[in-house]
Amino acid sequence: MKDHVDLRLMSPFYRIRFDDGTHFDYSNDEQAMLAEVAKFSPEDVQGFQNLMKASEKCYELGFQEMGMIAFDSVAKLVKAMPNLVRMKAWRSIHSMVAQYIKHPKLRIVMSFHPLLIGGNPFSVTCVYSLIHILENRWGVHSAMGGTGAIVKALVNLIQARNIPIRYNAPVTRIRVEDGAAVGVELANGEFIASDIVVSNADAAWTYKNLVEPQHRKRWTDRRIAKGQYSSGLFVWYFGTNRKYEDVPHHMMVLGPRYKELLQDIFKNHKLSKDFSLYLYRPTATDPSLAPAGCDTFYALSVVPNLSSGTDWPTISDQYRDAIASVLQDSVLPDLKQHVVSSKVSTPQDFQDRLWSYKGAGFGLEPILLQSAWFRPHNRSEDVKNLFMVGASSQPGAGVPSVLMSAKMLQEVVPHVDAFH
Repeated sequence: MKDHVDLRLMSPFYRIRFDDGTHFDYSNDEQAMLAEVAKFSPEDVQGFQNLMKASEKCYELGFQEMGMIAFDSVAKLVKAMPNLVRMKAWRSIHSMVAQYIKHPKLRIVMSFHPLLIGGNPFSVTCVYSLIHILENRWGVHSAMGGTGAIVKALVNLIQARNIPIRYNAPVTRIRVEDGAAVGVELANGEFIASDIVVSNADAAWTYKNLVEPQHRKRWTDRRIAKGQYSSGLFVWYFGTNRKYEDVPHHMMVLGPRYKELLQDIFKNHKLSKDFSLYLYRPTATDPSLAPAGCDTFYALSVVPNLSSGTDWPTISDQYRDAIASVLQDSVLPDLKQHVVSSKVSTPQDFQDRLWSYKGAGFGLEPILLQSAWFRPHNRSEDVKNLFMVGASSQPGAGVPSVLMSAKMLQEVVPHVDAFH
C-alpha cells in the first residue's frame, strides 16, 4: 500500500464534542484514553478497561475467526453460531457498553461507531465493538490527496495490467440465461458478454433493477422492500477563505439529543430540526487540498433514508443553512462570511446518482439478522456466476469491510480455468 498511497496516522483519531462544549479526544494512546475517561468520570476508568477486554473477545471471535468467511451456506452459519453465542451477539453495542460504563457521555463515546456505517447503536449488534480493537491496533489513517488518491492508485494498478476500464457506461440489465449471468447490457444498447458478473453497485438496487424478477427467488421485490435499511446522509461540502486551526481532522459535533434523535432517524423515519454532525477537515493533515490560507470541509448529518418522504430538492438549502448556523455558533466562528465554495449531496442524490436503494448510505442496516449469512451473499443466491462486492454485501460497510468483501471473492469466484 505504501508504494501507492501515502497514509498518515491521525492524532487524535477523532474528537467528540458535546452540545455543552465539552469534548473527548479518542486515540490509541492508552494513558491518554484513561485520562480522557477520568476527565468525565474517574469511577469509569476500570469499566473502560473491562470494556476493552470484552471488545478484544469480540475482535478475536468476530474478526480474526469469522471476518474473512463468506457466509454463503447454512453450514457456515451453523459453524459460526458458538462464536455468536460467546459474544452474546444479540445485544446492541450500546447495551454492551452500558454494562461497563455509567457516565452517559462516555456511553456515547464508546458506542457511536455504528453510525459511521449507517447503523443505530441501540440496535446494531455488539459484535461491532471489535472496532475499538481494530482502531487501537492499526490506527485511523487518512490518504494524502484525499480518498481520490486511493481511487487513482487503484486505477493505475488496473491499467498497469492492461485491464480496460469503461467510464460513462451505465448498466441497464444483467443478462441471465439458463440461470446464469452471461454479461451486461448498457444504456447505449451494447451487450458485453462475460463468464462472470461482479456488481459493486448497491445489492438491493442490483437485484431490483438489473436482474429480472423471474430470475430471483430469494431477493424478490417483496423481500427487498421489507428490509431494514441504513440511514441516509446529508453531506455539505464547503471551502473557506480562512483556516480553522483548532478543528481536528475528524470531529463529531453532537446536538442536544442523542437517543431520541436516533429514534427519529431509524424508527420514526422523521427528519428532525436538530441534528448531530460529523465534521471532516482534511486540510488539517493535507494543506494541499485547499489554496494557501484556506480550508476544505464537509459536514455530514445522519438523516432518515427516503422512507421518510422528505422532499430534499425543496428543503436542502434550508437544511444546509441550519447546519451552517450550528457550526458557526459552536466550532467555526464567522463561518458564513468565509464560505467561498459549497455543494450538497442528499439521500435523493444517493438514489439517483449512486443507485442506492431508498437513498440509504450503506445498504441494509447491520443489525444481527441482516449480518453475515443474512446479508446479501458475495456469491449470488439467485443467479449463477453473479457476485456481489462492496458495502451492501458481506461483511458490510466501511473501507476495511469493503476491502474484505473484495478479498472474499477469492474464496467464491471460480478459477478462470473453470470456464475454458
